[in-house]
Amino acid sequence: MSKYNKYSNELRLEIVNKYYNNEGSSRSLGKEYSISYKTIDNWIQKHKRTNYNFKDNRVTNSGRRKEENIDYKERYEILKKYQAFLKAQRERK
Repeated sequence: MSKYNKYSNELRLEIVNKYYNNEGSSRSLGKEYSISYKTIDNWIQKHKRTNYNFKDNRVTNSGRRKEENIDYKERYEILKKYQAFLKAQRERK
C-alpha cells in the first residue's frame, strides 16, 4: 500500500480554483475534501510559483525569462577581456 495518496489533476485544479475564487481557505477546503491543508497549500504554492497547469500536468510558464537578442559574439569578447584582466592580476602578484 502506498504511503501517499494520489489525487487526480481535475480535483487539484478544482480545489486550487476554489481557493483563488475565495470559496474557502486551504484549511476549510481540506476539511471539505478530507485532504490535509498542507497538501492543498503545496498545490497552491506550486501553482503560484510555476503557474502549474494541473489539467495538462505541465508548467505553462516557468517564470524564467528568456533573454531576447542574445549576442554571443559580444559576450565572448567581454569574456576574453575579463580573462585577460584576471591574467594580468595574477601576474602582478
